[in-house]
Amino acid sequence: MKKTILLLLAILTMSTVLAQTKVYKGTSTYSGDVICNVNNNKVYKKNSSYSGDVTCNISGSKIYKENSSYSGDVLYNIQDGKVYKATSTYSGDIVMTIKDGKIYKGTSSYSGDVIATIRDGKVYTGNSSYSGDIAFTIDDYATIEEFVAIWHTVKYIY
Repeated sequence: MKKTILLLLAILTMSTVLAQTKVYKGTSTYSGDVICNVNNNKVYKKNSSYSGDVTCNISGSKIYKENSSYSGDVLYNIQDGKVYKATSTYSGDIVMTIKDGKIYKGTSSYSGDVIATIRDGKVYTGNSSYSGDIAFTIDDYATIEEFVAIWHTVKYIY
């Protein structure tokens, strides 16, 4: 019985570790270069899984400040690729639009307004695809909501 419990704990621990999506500086995949990680709809600082290190909480289409789920702490509301301030759905409150692997300023879809390009887990500055312009690397699939929470953490916390 004791061995069975230990085996179950080991399996659960491994599944938790494997479920993490890690975000690295630039092109690195070195563990010392982890900026943040996503696990169970929360973004944590660096390699942490400590509740005090949560930078964003993801719930449905909303991104909350730190570990909060209080409506007053909504940072972003995401609808159809558009990222709104707080709980707004007003077009004047669109911070960015994510479409076809590009992040545009506000409601724009003009190539001159590209903030970043996302391709193969790498996030490039502006419209670039040059390896020297990689801002950060995501090691696994991320939903649009997870990506926005990662973006917030990388741009405004680190």
